Amino acid sequence: MKGEETEVELIKEGKRLDGRGFEELRHIKIDVGVLKRADGSCYFELGDNKVIAAVYGPREMHPRHAQDAKMAVVKFRYNMAPFSTDDRKRPGPDRRSIEISKVSREALDPVIMREYYPKMAIEVYAELLQSDAGTRTAGINAASVALADAGIPMRDLVSSVAVGKIDGEMVLDLNAMEDNHGEADMPVAMIARTNTITALQMDGRLTKEEFERGLKLAMGACHQIYELQRTALIERYSKSENKKEEE
Repeated sequence: MKGEETEVELIKEGKRLDGRGFEELRHIKIDVGVLKRADGSCYFELGDNKVIAAVYGPREMHPRHAQDAKMAVVKFRYNMAPFSTDDRKRPGPDRRSIEISKVSREALDPVIMREYYPKMAIEVYAELLQSDAGTRTAGINAASVALADAGIPMRDLVSSVAVGKIDGEMVLDLNAMEDNHGEADMPVAMIARTNTITALQMDGRLTKEEFERGLKLAMGACHQIYELQRTALIERYSKSENKKEEE
């Protein structure tokens, strides 16, 4: 549980230890369509986080007794590779992975037009290759782009980022040291164009003013991430169209 005093100094001379300002995102890289055998895919970097998301479907739901006669069932599997952290992680799902899978699916659910595909399944996989805090937000961002790449009908993209409190200051996009030694951590997912929040969690304690400040920071950053997601998708399909014309 966060909220306890830390002896680690995370802010020096008005800057965070990695040199960023309080309102500054880490470097973001997005590549779309990286897996040929998936219906849609995305490679996403957020600082030192590296994640690949893959989407399969819509396809027939198995087992059949789990089908929904009115809409598609979305399955989301978040997994951290054993080599993704400094301490080797045991392979397979654990409680944290199961919880993040559920939260991520619920964050994306409002934008997926599941009613178009009754009795079908849409399977989403987010595989963390390297971890440096903010992995669930990176996974949601990658999965949102992969869903669009798969041609799944969506109302919009979902963008996600975490804010937190370190050395008494609200900051954007915590890295691993800040996450481990900070006082609070608040991941947020939202539909940027309508400012609709689809997921919000918090570990630690914030005052009402700190919460409002953090939420404002997160919403502004989600707008930045949304533009990067949108640009990556436009570039992907511009290349596809150019390739078709050349052929």
